[in-house]
Amino acid sequence: MALTPRLDLRQSQSLVMTPQLMQAIQLLQMSNLELTAHIQKELESNPLLEQPETDNAMAEFGQEAPIANQAENSAEHATGDEVHATPDLADQMGEKAADHTEAINQDLDARLDNVFPDDNDRPNQSDGPQLNDPWMSTPTRNGGANPDFDLEAVLAGTESLSDHLEEQLITSIAETRGRIIGQFLINELDEQGYLKSDLTLVANRLGTELKEVEDVLSVLQTFEPCGVFARSLAECLALQLKDRNRFDPAMEALLDNLDLLAKRDFLTLKKLCNVDDDDFSEMIMEIRALDPRPGSAFGQLTVQPVIPDVFVHQNNDGSWKLELNSETLPRVLVNRTYYSKISNSAKNSREKEFLVDCLQNANWLVKSLDQRAQTILKVATEIVRQQDAFFAYGVTHLRPLTLKTVADAISMHESTVSRVTSNKYMATNRGVFELKYFFTSAISATGGADSHSAEAVKYRIRQAIDAEDVKKVLSDDALVKLLRDEGIDIARRTVAKYREAMNIQSSVQRRREKKAALG
Repeated sequence: MALTPRLDLRQSQSLVMTPQLMQAIQLLQMSNLELTAHIQKELESNPLLEQPETDNAMAEFGQEAPIANQAENSAEHATGDEVHATPDLADQMGEKAADHTEAINQDLDARLDNVFPDDNDRPNQSDGPQLNDPWMSTPTRNGGANPDFDLEAVLAGTESLSDHLEEQLITSIAETRGRIIGQFLINELDEQGYLKSDLTLVANRLGTELKEVEDVLSVLQTFEPCGVFARSLAECLALQLKDRNRFDPAMEALLDNLDLLAKRDFLTLKKLCNVDDDDFSEMIMEIRALDPRPGSAFGQLTVQPVIPDVFVHQNNDGSWKLELNSETLPRVLVNRTYYSKISNSAKNSREKEFLVDCLQNANWLVKSLDQRAQTILKVATEIVRQQDAFFAYGVTHLRPLTLKTVADAISMHESTVSRVTSNKYMATNRGVFELKYFFTSAISATGGADSHSAEAVKYRIRQAIDAEDVKKVLSDDALVKLLRDEGIDIARRTVAKYREAMNIQSSVQRRREKKAALG
């Protein structure tokens, strides 16, 4: 058969995602912080979108005069009134200040300028500006200030680890060579204050002897915070113990066997350290009081608290009331007055098309935000209805729940419910939980009863381990028997998986640790 080009006409159906639909899906799965950043970006790119600063600003969008023009007119009138009133006001204030100063002079029996020097006692202007002149860089009490001085930035700034160490370097090492080596080692530190670089390579790069680098390092290891410039965890702890005068041969043997301490093999450690139970317990307490990451306290980013998207309150009749957090719902309005003004002044079809696109995008964004809020409220309401026993009695009554169950109840797709519950939080009477928390797998029950939630089973395992006796530590098999007696059909490997997920040690390690704690 010959291959020849030809034209065919075919008709088919397909699902095409429009840009508006893609935007709605993206808005649905955004967290409140991501949504705020997205709205800010849209406000900067779309001139028809505005964000009211007050609640009354919504009503002002229908007025003929823009708010900005009204503010400018009021500012002009205020400025004009101040200009006419300034001379009389200055004369009155000057007379009152002079009378007040004279009264203070009589009470103190001294000149006021001798007790509290005025800000006008500055170096003469004829002397020329001085590099260290404080009047050139700091704000004054009489209202004058350097326009480049940002007080908020100074107060909110955090000192980095390198800045903190560089200040100590200047006062500790006087020689230029030593300062160069010290500055190089400071730059080689990681965020936790450890020195991971090889000293031999450092000496080769700087063109100096290894001993000179080691001498500088010994000085740097005395800097605050104690423990910086350590090359290992054992050296970091040893530096802190030496600073406290608690580094002895027994403690040195303990630091040389930190792997046994991590395994909680206390019996072997006591033999290696050659100490009794009381001394060993005291050594463990001293190790726990040390900081394994001495540099982590500098230059850390501020942790943002979780802001809930939905609040759940209990009514007097025992029912639950849900409301959206208004702080996480951005208020965006379409300025149609501005659109009607500039659309008439459009010069060509390109400008008109741009304005129409901006209006359509603005309307779609407002509609998408409203739909997002309604969807979140609808999904949260169904979650509360399904998990009402959790809010009333606690985590032990948490029921198994899947995305399909909620999606079928509210007539939505599972993917929509999954996007809604991502990065969304609910504030309840029992704390703040992510919406994903309420969706847990089911654990079969014995005797044909209702299934149990995986989170409820984990909580029951933790309760049993916390209440166990040192003489009768529960193994995984014992936990399985205990749970089956309570009607929970669970396998041993599932118990081990849940225990490891909660960072709970095995029965052997727990028994060893509890015996060591009792001495």
